[in-house]
Amino acid sequence: MIKIANGAYTYGTQTGFHDVNINVNRGDAVCIMGPNGSGKSTLLKTIVGLFSLENGKYTFNDQTIDKKFLKDSTKTGPFYQKFGFVFQNSDIQLFNTSVTDEIAFGPQHLGLPQHEIDQRVNDCLKLLKIERLRDRVPYHLSGGEQKLVAIASVLAMNPDIIILDEPFNGLSPKYRALITQIVNQLHHAGKTIIISSHHFNQIRSLVDRVYVFSEDHTITREITADQLEEMPRFIDYLDNL
Repeated sequence: MIKIANGAYTYGTQTGFHDVNINVNRGDAVCIMGPNGSGKSTLLKTIVGLFSLENGKYTFNDQTIDKKFLKDSTKTGPFYQKFGFVFQNSDIQLFNTSVTDEIAFGPQHLGLPQHEIDQRVNDCLKLLKIERLRDRVPYHLSGGEQKLVAIASVLAMNPDIIILDEPFNGLSPKYRALITQIVNQLHHAGKTIIISSHHFNQIRSLVDRVYVFSEDHTITREITADQLEEMPRFIDYLDNL
């Protein structure tokens, strides 16, 4: 489904990542781990088409995703709809004047009939347990509440692949537990999940496989969650990146 071979991206003279190889199949739950600044977020933005590789090859469902593809609006529309991206800082993702309008924004731009938009909004409010926030202004909410609204706005689009960039950062145990529960539900429903984190114990119940970035901006290890459970010292290392 998602394959990057020898991928590299730079910001001017600054390395984003280099020599990266990953493979994500439909229905996988994968975590990208590594220290801050190692390339996790840049890789996620490349996967969803916000950046294009400068070296290497990215294929999505056997379609090459390169600069030429990303300039073709007839192709990028269906491609972008496959992904739901929850940014690390939810406040940059929220811009409507009510939680209801925020969740409805994506489905409205898909051209869905109003009754289906209303159903999606209500379903997402219920799933995220935020019915009480329906009429609140998103940027007046707490960090945890904003994160839930951002996730709801993504789920309302019904994407095949859900990407969460450091979803637990700065959240209370209550909100971490709720988001863990929701992500598990989505995975069991068949969604493909990609999460970035630098704390393994926060995501250990969510993923099947982990890719580990080094401070040198490249992935140095790919390891299954089952293998990790037999490597307590490596878990300690991952939980202190």
